[in-house]
Amino acid sequence: MGLLDRVKQNQTGVPAAVTVGGNGPATASAAGGFTTASAIPVARPVAPVPSAPPAPRPAAGGEQLPAFTAAKVQIHAKLIEKFADQIDSSNKEGVRAKIVELADEYFRSTAMTMTKTDRERLVESVLDDVLGLGPLEALLADATITEIMANHPKQIYVEKAGEPVLSATVFESERQMRQVIDRIVSLVGRRVDESTPICDARLKDGSRVNVVIPPIALKGPCLTIRKFAKEKWGPGDVVNRFRSSSPELMTFLRSCVRARMNILVSGGTGSGKTTLLNILSSFIPESERLITCEDAAELQLQQPHWIQLESRPPNVEGKGAVPIRELVKSCLRMRPDRIIVGECRGGEALDMLQAMNTGHDGSMSTIHANNPHECLVRLETLVLQAGQDLPSRAIRETIGAAIHMIVQQSRLRGGVRRIVSVAEITGIKDGEV
Repeated sequence: MGLLDRVKQNQTGVPAAVTVGGNGPATASAAGGFTTASAIPVARPVAPVPSAPPAPRPAAGGEQLPAFTAAKVQIHAKLIEKFADQIDSSNKEGVRAKIVELADEYFRSTAMTMTKTDRERLVESVLDDVLGLGPLEALLADATITEIMANHPKQIYVEKAGEPVLSATVFESERQMRQVIDRIVSLVGRRVDESTPICDARLKDGSRVNVVIPPIALKGPCLTIRKFAKEKWGPGDVVNRFRSSSPELMTFLRSCVRARMNILVSGGTGSGKTTLLNILSSFIPESERLITCEDAAELQLQQPHWIQLESRPPNVEGKGAVPIRELVKSCLRMRPDRIIVGECRGGEALDMLQAMNTGHDGSMSTIHANNPHECLVRLETLVLQAGQDLPSRAIRETIGAAIHMIVQQSRLRGGVRRIVSVAEITGIKDGEV
């Protein structure tokens, strides 16, 4: 029985129309022992020919004048000296009032003049340093920016409309950038130093953060923030606003989720896998108990019966680590209806497949791969990382029994994101999936 037949059988009354491209199901075959059956092309992975790349241009902010910087340093120092024990992050207006008071004192004592606009900018800059993330605050507040890439303190790129743009905003020094980084990672109980120079974290709004510092980063600290959309997107946004899917395909995917198909969302970096996983999870009935396992919590499910688990790195003594594998194993003792793994990147792939094969139908995850065939090959490689020394045939049989479908997401030229194919896994035959 094919995927469409199973969906219709399990989802009586729910339309599952799918437009199949070409003259019939496509079959992909390559060395390595895998084939994908019933690949359904959804969008051609071809984008319009782009125009010449735009020249880097400032996005916001700018270099600060020496007088501005001097005033900022003095006011900041006075604030810490006089009001360190009164600075309360929950009382932003109270802290702002103290900064205004100190700024007035500074200008009176130095006879320095500054326009009203610059004085307001000065106050906000000090406030951002004290309570926020310094110069990043303005970039985080800009709704047109989707990603912030600080290559080093004096070079920050942002992504707008899918294209990188050089920002005029910079850090005052490497010390300031390190302070911002330390503030970010400490909020989630993590650390970054020479012994652990790479760290994944998140902001309070769910934005994903990656930090790399020397000696790994040769030019200085490197900070990347993928902003979390404050607006919660639904299936209608994917279809009508972003044109990432056809209405028929979205209806079909809804039917697959309701029919408890085990789904892998595959795609490259920044292709929209997590966003699509959030959309698919919105189709799960509210009565079901869901448990998510992630390295850095990003998923935003809407169901009330949702348990959110996050992995933990080791402490300074190298102890206390809780990897995703442990989270997935723990899930099995928590009576979940479905398990959602934010991303398969290692041996947890084996635990996820075993969960799918032991009564947790309808589970989902994401994986980095460029097409459904590569997805299967990579999944086999990840299972081997679990260290169980399983033969290839056993791994393929596990994959063939556990995974029902692969939804391939791609980021095309110009930053456009599309669901480009859906592939059904029909089982294993002659040692091939």
